[in-house]
Amino acid sequence: MKTIVGIDLGTQSTKVLFYDFENKKIIASASAPHDMISADDGTREQEARWWIDAAVKAFGEIDKEVRDSAIAVGVSGQQHGFVPLDKDGQVLRPVKLWCDTATQDQCDKINSKAGGFDGIIEKAGNPVLAGYTASKILWLKENHKNLYDRMDTILLPHDYMNYRLTGEKVMEYGDASGTALLDVRKRTWSEDVLAALDPVRDLSEALPRLIEAHEPAGYVTKEASELFGLPEGILVSSGGGDNMIAAIGTGAVADGVMTMSLGTSGTMFGYSDKPIIDPEGNIAAFCSSTGGWLPLLCTMNCTVATEVMRKLLKIEVDKIDRLAEEAGAGSGGLIMLPYFNGERTPNFPNGEGSLIGMNMTNVTEANIIRASMEAAIFGMKVGLDSFVRLGFKPAEIILTGGGSKSLRWRQIAADILRTPIIVTDNAEAAAMGGAVQALWAYNHIHGGEKEIKKLTDEHCSGTELFRYEPGSDAEKYDKVYEKYTKYMNTLSVVFK
Repeated sequence: MKTIVGIDLGTQSTKVLFYDFENKKIIASASAPHDMISADDGTREQEARWWIDAAVKAFGEIDKEVRDSAIAVGVSGQQHGFVPLDKDGQVLRPVKLWCDTATQDQCDKINSKAGGFDGIIEKAGNPVLAGYTASKILWLKENHKNLYDRMDTILLPHDYMNYRLTGEKVMEYGDASGTALLDVRKRTWSEDVLAALDPVRDLSEALPRLIEAHEPAGYVTKEASELFGLPEGILVSSGGGDNMIAAIGTGAVADGVMTMSLGTSGTMFGYSDKPIIDPEGNIAAFCSSTGGWLPLLCTMNCTVATEVMRKLLKIEVDKIDRLAEEAGAGSGGLIMLPYFNGERTPNFPNGEGSLIGMNMTNVTEANIIRASMEAAIFGMKVGLDSFVRLGFKPAEIILTGGGSKSLRWRQIAADILRTPIIVTDNAEAAAMGGAVQALWAYNHIHGGEKEIKKLTDEHCSGTELFRYEPGSDAEKYDKVYEKYTKYMNTLSVVFK
């Protein structure tokens, strides 16, 4: 038996998956959780060693015979995290994560110095938003100058896992585009943005070598073999950001296919063979981890809102769908703005959670729970409207992420977005995408199928389990969405 390994380094846990590609079967998987460091100023951080400890624990739960069958590894990692290393490869401080919004001042400074919001989009394709890596680098410079001066290398979370596996410091274009340091049109580091961060120091010297998506990041070292229990010398693919790798895992590697993930964050993305630049900045102009581009919407609050309300009301997860059905579309007039972590789309770094429209009769558990579910999809509709304006209208949307397990949420998504929602049996999009990218890279060296679309069709398409068409509530949701956008626009002056 031969297997390929997918590692999914997420916000809440690290998961490992072993896939028998010859028999098209997942052989084993395991995961271990992470903690998070949080503060009221928007700080969201993790220690990089927690990721390694979690991976060691997860691999330790897999039988040695299965681990020994691995021929290649691919890593999916949470995007945008800033992992600064010194010259000895040691991490200098806790990693600021994608959901960290404590760097808005630095975002404003970089955007201003690089020509303003419109100017930086023209130069690099993306504005610098809270959460992106660029502002975290300037934050380190302004708050910990001694550490900034010692910084030798800038890595992202998946790059760091690759480094611990291979000893090599490299970065691929998909995850690199999420730093806001890359000119996504030219696929080169943006001199304008780098100069806005530091006009004296040449930060390009701290950025690792860029590699193509099909190239290996390196090979498992003896040290990594002993640490993780993987065979020494097996290939480690370039890997990528979690959304880029989930695109592989859901088959979104060709024009017209769109994926929506309902996780801690909400994302919506689709492959493009050319860069798609949003002048309003709602859609991120990212590169893909298969060689093209991946225009992407990201909201920082998706299942967050439902979890906050569920815990407040002490409701078990298996009761959520029943309560949401009891409430009905529109939640009795309650509307939630779910900006518990601030927000990226729309750009509300100082956003806060708000429950609006309360009266003497509608403040019920059912309405509050459903309002939190609807809010997540309204946030996605803001982005879908931008996709449509840019000429990217999906015929259907593949749904993934933890929220996709909710039958009621699936129908709410179809109704609000007015687009068919597809659920397949491929529940491990990121880990599976990492594994298949590893197979793709392996085939480029050892022979075998080299067309990524054929590989995803064979291994990642999954079986369509459910299809949800827009139903009778769609027209009602059009009116509720109008109120949602009215409240959102009215409070924008407070949240920016």
